[in-house]
Amino acid sequence: MQRATKIVATLGPSSSDPQILEQLIRSGVNTVRLNFSHGSSEEHVQRAMAVRDIADKLGCCVAILADLQGPKIRIGTFRDGPITLVKGDRFTLDADCREGDRQRVGLDYPDLPRDVAAGDILLLDDGKLRLVVLGVEGNAVHCETLVGGRLSDHKGINRQGGGLTAPALTRKDEEDIRTAAALGADFLAVSFPKSGQDMRQARELLKAAGGYAALIAKIERTEAVDNLQDILDAADGIMVARGDLAVEVGDAAVPGLQKQMIMQACQQHKLVITATQMMESMIDSPVPTRAEVSDVANAVLDGTDAVMLSAESASGRYPVEAVEAMHRACVAAERFANVTQSREQPADGRLQTVETVAMSAIHASRHLPLKAVVALTRSGRTAMIISRYRLDVPVYALTPTLKTFRRLALCRQVEPILAPACNNGTDSERIDRVRSILSRQSLASSGDTVCVTYGAGRNGDTDSLRIVTTH
Repeated sequence: MQRATKIVATLGPSSSDPQILEQLIRSGVNTVRLNFSHGSSEEHVQRAMAVRDIADKLGCCVAILADLQGPKIRIGTFRDGPITLVKGDRFTLDADCREGDRQRVGLDYPDLPRDVAAGDILLLDDGKLRLVVLGVEGNAVHCETLVGGRLSDHKGINRQGGGLTAPALTRKDEEDIRTAAALGADFLAVSFPKSGQDMRQARELLKAAGGYAALIAKIERTEAVDNLQDILDAADGIMVARGDLAVEVGDAAVPGLQKQMIMQACQQHKLVITATQMMESMIDSPVPTRAEVSDVANAVLDGTDAVMLSAESASGRYPVEAVEAMHRACVAAERFANVTQSREQPADGRLQTVETVAMSAIHASRHLPLKAVVALTRSGRTAMIISRYRLDVPVYALTPTLKTFRRLALCRQVEPILAPACNNGTDSERIDRVRSILSRQSLASSGDTVCVTYGAGRNGDTDSLRIVTTH
């Protein structure tokens, strides 16, 4: 497989045309993101249907990630349009104000006065403007401008260091979860979770709606960093959402946190997506900057499962070129993947049977002239464990389950193959089926050696490994 790292592309006005969408998928998109902060439910359903149709037409696996909006912690509107604040200006955030002016503006988040106190630093418009709280009076937060700039309607508010009490799931999110379930989303991204409880609540709502998506926790709050282990326990993966996270913890802290989060997720066999501004200049430019290429490469070397495009593919002028540039950056970085050491010991120091078999397959891939590693898997867990380590050969996951087939579209190094009967029959019948599939799809030639893992026991858990020659 040419590229191990997966690519997530956000859909929007620039990528909704079926011809452009097909070009994106042909260029290497593995998962599409539906951003529920924009667009209607009907638009998201139509885009999801188009993705399914094109993937079926091309015979490839493309997963769908539904990304919830989360709480809107924003200012209100201005009566006469945007204003400009200058350092030293007094300005009030007032929950009772309907139309803003040069002195004050309303709040879409009316609980802000109860979340802040004198001395707190408030960051507006992704940190471009900074205000210090002088005091709170009723529903009004009186501030002084530390860093000024242009301020327009509905810009976001963050408290430096975190601590805003807005719940992770809103009424809109609950409605969007039902939409995600109805359109058959494979992944559900939860915005601004603070703890594992937020993820457990999302899972309950998804289950009640009849959905089966894997849950991705977007790490963008200070509290989420502090509670990362609890969140990992409750989620199927995380997204390193560097935009809002940087506003709360500071830009300089993000690179180190990114490495820490990717390592922790990989050690626990959880998916991890690295996101935000990866190819930002390509919104308006046909080529990325060198710094952006380095940013993508570093995420690859850190061990991320996937890298993500946001506005670049949703509203940018060069969506296809952005995917192609990201593909090239990933492939080039993977040639130097050995600079990052594999972590071959589980976090708790103990191996389960499936981990022992997976590590045996990894050992075989490094010491035998293998063409590929093949995992027969219902849940995808064996393929996921194998993918956590550096292999120089492809990893094919044969699964009879459509849900697992699409979930593995986000898993680093793994190429999922839908094989309805792959786990049926005797050991010999399974091996013959593997040989047939590899030959039919031109993944191996006669005489090639492959390593096959599968479950021979009654419970189906992976417990066996065979080294076989293809016919």
